Amino acid sequence: MNVLKTNTFQENLNQFLVRFIDLAAKYDHTINHSSEFEVLIDDYSKFIINERNKEAWKQLEQQESSDFNQLVEDLRKKSALCVAIMEKYRALKLLNGTTERTDYFKNIESCIEKEFGQFQITSESKVLLVGSGSFPMTPLLIAKRTGAEVVGIDIDDEAIKLGRNVVEKLGGDLNIRLKKIAVENLEYADELTHIIFSSTVEDKYDILDQLYTLTNENVVVAMRYGNQLKSLFNYPIREVDGEKWRMVENILRPDHVFDIALYKKA
Repeated sequence: MNVLKTNTFQENLNQFLVRFIDLAAKYDHTINHSSEFEVLIDDYSKFIINERNKEAWKQLEQQESSDFNQLVEDLRKKSALCVAIMEKYRALKLLNGTTERTDYFKNIESCIEKEFGQFQITSESKVLLVGSGSFPMTPLLIAKRTGAEVVGIDIDDEAIKLGRNVVEKLGGDLNIRLKKIAVENLEYADELTHIIFSSTVEDKYDILDQLYTLTNENVVVAMRYGNQLKSLFNYPIREVDGEKWRMVENILRPDHVFDIALYKKA
């Protein structure tokens, strides 16, 4: 990998960061600028899963540059913010009568069906999604396909409000609840059979640690994450306390924007 290619790669990252910062500042709780967001997120998704970018990533990562590490951290935060905003755009459009899907959403939805590998969700399951967002795709798809009870939590008031409206429109008869609540305040945590963490939840491993004492011994956790190049778009995997959790499966998806680590109690 020559210097020119790594420089071009890093310049592309800088340009993405500038675009993310610019567009995030434009969000005004309407669908203005939604098309710009869709183009940017789709471009970024394709960049993340492009095999040709892996070598440049490895070269820059090996240099252990503080500037590059800061760029990666900034991109991860700003892209997560912009994904959250794009979900708001999608919710607002749906509620105004528009239902198209971007390539990013198609990529995410194609991940959901086999998310738990051998630990399948049934109509008797009780599922928690941490980081449900404004367009709760995962709760809708799970509840519709399995009949399971699904609870989504988020820290964003606007996301909860929009998400509830989306659920009412697309799945008013489904057993889905969305709440702004911390996991330690969940009254039914010990009844959960499956837990899903959105890949853009920064403190997901801290929350996983909290859930250990709150949940039953058979709960299965799907931790969405992104390492290496995918860490530009997702918070990466972390070591867990081996006395509490063990990884039982690592589902790698080269053509998707995040991978999935499955955990059970040790």
